[in-house]
Amino acid sequence: MAVNLKGRSLLSLADFTPFEIKYLVDLAADLKAKKRAGIRGKLLAGKNIALIFEKPSTRTRCAFTVACNDEGAFPEYLNKDDIQLGHKEDVKDTARVLGRMFDGIEFRGFKQSVVEELAKYSGVPVWNGLTDSDHPTQALADLLTLQENFGKLKGLNLVYLGDGRNNMSNALMLACAKMNINYTVSAPRELEPDADLIKKCEAIIAENSNKNFIKVINEPKEAVKAADAVYTDVWVSMGEEAKKHERYELLRPWQVNAELMNIALNSNDNCIFMHCLPAVKGAEVTEEVFEAHYSRVFDEAENRMHTIKAVMAATL
Repeated sequence: MAVNLKGRSLLSLADFTPFEIKYLVDLAADLKAKKRAGIRGKLLAGKNIALIFEKPSTRTRCAFTVACNDEGAFPEYLNKDDIQLGHKEDVKDTARVLGRMFDGIEFRGFKQSVVEELAKYSGVPVWNGLTDSDHPTQALADLLTLQENFGKLKGLNLVYLGDGRNNMSNALMLACAKMNINYTVSAPRELEPDADLIKKCEAIIAENSNKNFIKVINEPKEAVKAADAVYTDVWVSMGEEAKKHERYELLRPWQVNAELMNIALNSNDNCIFMHCLPAVKGAEVTEEVFEAHYSRVFDEAENRMHTIKAVMAATL
């Protein structure tokens, strides 16, 4: 079955079918192989890409920039002080201006409503590089990383530990629901995933007649048993710095350390560790786990570039 994503925006993986997501992952794998072989492409030749950043970034900014350069596009970096987005000019007007000058727009910021408004009014594809509620390009990179390690996605067991209601957990839950991956969240009760999102993901599973599940297990040692991948993220998201002491005290039992990983590895010696980065080593993960042979954190970081390249190529 042919896939045509031209003109589509990537605001959330909730908007894409499992077949379309798999197409993007496979396209990314193909583009990665070509880059490794030294083959440069022209899939984005002549395109101009606006990169809007309200929040700082290493992987997202570099991934979009290098992906553009690899395929012949010109990226223009615009931070919150460079343009009037939401300040002297409302989002709708900025969207219509940028849409007449650029072929595509990346947005990394706070509100999901901003990236949605950019997509509504710009007239060009808009890609969500991260918002407070979702992180679809990272989830795609994680799917590629899982596929590289296990040769499949269906039936895998992904276990997330930490803040269960942050953007990363939300994005992974949606990705797993779509791709027939079992998703377990282990978090304190105060930080459990949003109940409405769980219902939405369960509806996605039912709609696709899949057999995978979404589980919330508060006890981390119980949650990691039979995991194929153990995933964590920072305990304090951007904009929540004032809650640092409170979060660290609350989440200490959910630290991914050697003891926890050994429980997972005793059940499955092929289990891997994943983290979207940046990591606060000594907090959500220990240095020992971060540097272990089963850690795939830098594969994930590299795969941001390949999956982002695939998204731009497919939608432009």
